[in-house]
Amino acid sequence: MDYDVKEIHRRAVEFSASRVEAIRDDQWQERTPCSDWDVRALVQHLVYENVWTVPLMRGANLQDVGDRFERDLLGDDPKGAWEEAMREALASVRDVDLDLDVHLSRGLTPARLYTFELFSDHLIHGWDLSRGIGADERLDDDMVQVLYEAFAPFEDQLKRSGVYGPKVVPPDGADLQTKLLALTGRVA
Repeated sequence: MDYDVKEIHRRAVEFSASRVEAIRDDQWQERTPCSDWDVRALVQHLVYENVWTVPLMRGANLQDVGDRFERDLLGDDPKGAWEEAMREALASVRDVDLDLDVHLSRGLTPARLYTFELFSDHLIHGWDLSRGIGADERLDDDMVQVLYEAFAPFEDQLKRSGVYGPKVVPPDGADLQTKLLALTGRVA
């Protein structure tokens, strides 16, 4: 499937944003499918990812950034922190030359691949937030197809990486979203 990686990134971030905006004050401690993270911790993770996106897309390396983001980034205004980090991350992805390399902990990585990874994280964690707050869990069909086609051939590697949960076998006749979620260790 042909896709514009910047566009699917933007759409996935906006999906996550819709879920962050829907969090009620009494839901920040609710559990999510991410076993170690409640709703607040999951939003902290997404904000952390967004604030790192900006300097990395602008050519900074890990030493340049240092430990400045190693703190509670949400403070007393988690939604405001999300909004600011999201806006800046979207701008940095919009402006990046996808053929350039960014400095990640694993080494130089094409900005195109890093953008795709950010897309996948926002899409899947947007679903996690949906589950955590009881919101609509339906994902965009086109984004599901893009991610499933990218992940399915590498299911065993994804499991070995430890990034996703244990193997989940989707039921017979499962739709593509259920199959994608199963690839990431989630039960729809």
